[in-house]
Amino acid sequence: MSAAALSMPAAPAQRSAGAKRVLLTVCVMMATIMQALDTTIANVALPYMQGGLGTTQDQVNWVLTSYIVAAAIMTSPLGWMSARFGRKRLFIVCTAGFTLASMLCGAAQTIEQMVLFRLLQGVFGAALVPLSQSVMLDAYPVEQRGSAMAIWGMGVMLGPIMGPTLGGWLTETYSWRWVFFVNLPFGVVTVLGLSAIMDETPSKKGLSFDWLGFIALSVGIGSLQLMLDRGEQVGWFDSSEIVAELVIALAGFYFFLSHACTSERSFIPLHIFKDRNFAVGVVFMFIVGIILLATMALVTPYIQNVLGYPVLTSGLLLGTRGIGTLVAMMVVGRLLRFVDPRILVFFGLSASTWALYAMISFSPNTSAAHINFVNIIQGLGLGFVFVPLNTVAFATLPAELRTDGTALWTLIRNIGSSIGISIVIAELTSKTTQFRSQLVEHITPFNDALKMPDVKAVMDWTTEGGRAMLDQLVTQQAAVIAYSNDFKLMMFISLSAFPLLLLIKKTAKPQGQAEAHVMD
Repeated sequence: MSAAALSMPAAPAQRSAGAKRVLLTVCVMMATIMQALDTTIANVALPYMQGGLGTTQDQVNWVLTSYIVAAAIMTSPLGWMSARFGRKRLFIVCTAGFTLASMLCGAAQTIEQMVLFRLLQGVFGAALVPLSQSVMLDAYPVEQRGSAMAIWGMGVMLGPIMGPTLGGWLTETYSWRWVFFVNLPFGVVTVLGLSAIMDETPSKKGLSFDWLGFIALSVGIGSLQLMLDRGEQVGWFDSSEIVAELVIALAGFYFFLSHACTSERSFIPLHIFKDRNFAVGVVFMFIVGIILLATMALVTPYIQNVLGYPVLTSGLLLGTRGIGTLVAMMVVGRLLRFVDPRILVFFGLSASTWALYAMISFSPNTSAAHINFVNIIQGLGLGFVFVPLNTVAFATLPAELRTDGTALWTLIRNIGSSIGISIVIAELTSKTTQFRSQLVEHITPFNDALKMPDVKAVMDWTTEGGRAMLDQLVTQQAAVIAYSNDFKLMMFISLSAFPLLLLIKKTAKPQGQAEAHVMD
């Protein structure tokens, strides 16, 4: 009787802690989705911004570049800022700053104002995803960490997928400015919720900052991002600008690594890579970053330009990848308690690789139903890779390195995405030109195919209209072949990740007692 009486107060306390955890998860996920959406939501609105701000195509691209550069640079010092000022304070300031910068972007009247406000948005937004991951890892007990990462990963991966659809709908229904204004209600609720629910972590007032390492890494990342973003426009290494940016990037990374190896306190501690699962996971996440956004960068213009679907329809087709991701993340968190994470990653990587293989055979006659099926399979595969990989990578990482680890995790994924997008778009442009010139060589008066009555009745290349139709057909076919080559390249990149599975150490099942020290 006395034992039962003693256990009675525990139930309300557990319910209270559970309710607090749920509310904290809601607030954290709103911040995650808000930032993840903004990585792609502005893309479809760029033509409207160009007209509204009265700028050129080259200048309006800085709306994307400024955000990427600022976010990439400010991801690296998050570990120090979290330890110095406290995680709660940093999270609230960054969420409020991101929301305010979003409002300023929506109200911008000139391209100069837009670029400045997007820089601010990137500065504040860089912390939201790493901090949200770190908070989720600490908020849930170790046996529920797989489910927590499934919830968090859902926001990270669904955001970029939903972005084009939501951005296209807001732009067509209201105006491009609502692409930024939509963040206001979510930002306000998140700030109020974090202020009321989240516990503060101890701050280290006397913690010094490694300015030399930060500046060197910032210069390296900034120059690399600029090179990747500008390379396609100015002809890559035929341009002195790209060569200069590459030299500066290499110099920045060299000085950062040299300083990190010789300094007693680097703001990104290199000993974090002594954890083998984390080190392998970082390389794996780089490849996942390439597949995640580079594939979408290919499929989006393919649906619009080759298949001729409007913006909203193409956004809906892309959204089906999110269905597969959603299903995977609902299942994989529970499976992690019983199944070796390496098996789940293998399954997910196999599904994603098969989807890329299926994309190689895409043609102008490919049906929407087939595209939906392939997208769902790829989303399913990415979901099965993303969650177990996060869980394994952070399973044995010490708690004091977790914020540094999540910041580095996000940084590597962003760099992978940037490199992947640059590679596939550059390959698409060059291969389309190459294949078009090869196809044109076969258009001669002696080509029997052009003399066939059925062909000549529709497309008589001796007439002006027939030549225009033939030119359009040749350009389309060259683009289809170029897309197919890009999808094949992506498939090989995906295949390159399989050997990494052999380097991942097995973790205990269920992931609980063996990693209890992580939460201490």
